[in-house]
Amino acid sequence: MIIVRVNKNWLSRGQFMARPHFEPLNPLLHLSSQKLTLGCPALDHCLRGGVPVGSVTEIAGESASGKTQICLQILLSALLPPSRGGLSAASLFIHSEFPFPLRRLRDLSSSSSLSDPLDHIFVAAAHSPHDLLSLLAAAESLVARPPTRLPIRLIVIDSIAALFRSDFDNTPSDLKKRSFLFFKIAAKLKEQARRYGLAVVVTNQVVDVVGSEDGPGRLRVGNYAYLCSSGRQVCPALGLSWANCVNTRLFLSRKDMIAENNGSSRTTRRMQVVFAPHLPEASCEFVIVRDGVFGVDL
Repeated sequence: MIIVRVNKNWLSRGQFMARPHFEPLNPLLHLSSQKLTLGCPALDHCLRGGVPVGSVTEIAGESASGKTQICLQILLSALLPPSRGGLSAASLFIHSEFPFPLRRLRDLSSSSSLSDPLDHIFVAAAHSPHDLLSLLAAAESLVARPPTRLPIRLIVIDSIAALFRSDFDNTPSDLKKRSFLFFKIAAKLKEQARRYGLAVVVTNQVVDVVGSEDGPGRLRVGNYAYLCSSGRQVCPALGLSWANCVNTRLFLSRKDMIAENNGSSRTTRRMQVVFAPHLPEASCEFVIVRDGVFGVDL
């Protein structure tokens, strides 16, 4: 396992200044773009092949809904050859939730047929939005000149909401500063995704919705008027400003436990496509077991 603690000394190698450039982008191009498998045929079918390359995909959900589990599985999937839905590539995992789930990643990799998969997964910690921006700037040189034989073609950030939990108040000036950082982070991720052909996956948390689902001021974003998890109405954190920063939004929810034949039970979860330029409304049930995340037929 190679753990990269990116520091500010990397900036001299990774900084660049982008000139303003406007170019029309056709969302339909995502229909034929390369996809990265999630490591489960049922989930891939829901997403018509997996996570698209060249754009930003958000996975939102409450705690223990499976966000990090799916991200860890995607890290290993990226190493697979394109014939098996992978990218033949290494990946960069930036985490703001602590500690990093190294033990779980090792468990998942032990059931993998790949040789030394952890040698191609790079990890860095972010403690604030500005820290994340510094990491993304420093990662430019890491992606352009990968330290292993495999190129880096996947960036995972887990999670974006954790970086904004305590640094901002609910005042007009702070909300403006927060939105500015949203756009700056998203612009950097999208620019790197397009320039280097990366798949970018970002996790987000949810907040409880107070009031009726059709009450005044309720804003619908995507395919659903409201979302539910564990019997509660929720919505992805960070509001409309951040929703406009991602290309695809997936929502994970927890459901009731299902009884097994042996008398035990398991918690089922659901993935829903909230919005995407290349996907219709779709959903898939899945469970988390020792060997990973797998779709189920109910």
